[in-house]
Amino acid sequence: MATMSQGSAVLTLPNDTDILVTREFDAPALAVWRVFTEAAYIRRWWGGKQGPVTSVEIDLRPGGRYRYVQDSDGFEVAFHGEFVDVVPTERLVHTEVFEGTPEGDSPPTLNTYTFTERDGRTTLELRTHAPSKEVRDAIVDSGMEVGMQEGFDLAEELALELADERRV
Repeated sequence: MATMSQGSAVLTLPNDTDILVTREFDAPALAVWRVFTEAAYIRRWWGGKQGPVTSVEIDLRPGGRYRYVQDSDGFEVAFHGEFVDVVPTERLVHTEVFEGTPEGDSPPTLNTYTFTERDGRTTLELRTHAPSKEVRDAIVDSGMEVGMQEGFDLAEELALELADERRV
């Protein structure tokens, strides 16, 4: 299993079609869940420091859809998909399509988020299953890790704010 990471999240390639990201958050699962599933928070972390998120549409239920749009130096970066499974604070599964590649929309991946809380800290495992090794490698080679690392660091800051609010 190849390890590719360069930050607080560990990115590995467990097989020819999957990307596995593991990241521990210093916050309870409810706070991390909210940051990953509520539009007001997604807007604040999803793009990392790569540009402002200009639109977040989310219908969080099996069969519901989402779409996130970011302005990256005047270039619109957008992803959309459909939720397959939603188990609050535990598991989130959705498809993901990158809009606007030179060839058109990317083939869909299947993303599975697992949130595991222990002693007030939450481990997130994000498994992205691509339809082929070529698609998996294109995702990794796109530079996605930089934005992901930045975004997850911002997500942790937001989760800590939420956790602090609940302790007051």
